[in-house]
Amino acid sequence: MRIVGLLFALGGWLIAMSGLFMTTSNMGRGLFACVGIIVSIAGSLGFINKFYQAQAIWKK
Repeated sequence: MRIVGLLFALGGWLIAMSGLFMTTSNMGRGLFACVGIIVSIAGSLGFINKFYQAQAIWKK
């Protein structure tokens, strides 16, 4: 689960960066940036956070 979260975070960063090369319009770049941020947040808070909460010391 931790690896999936890291891949989502990295994938979101790649989506945001690819917007710089795929379009020249500001609206397109902003859209790519927003989608990349959403994917990164989903990976960080959705997958990585669940893994660490399942391994938390107070749950043992």
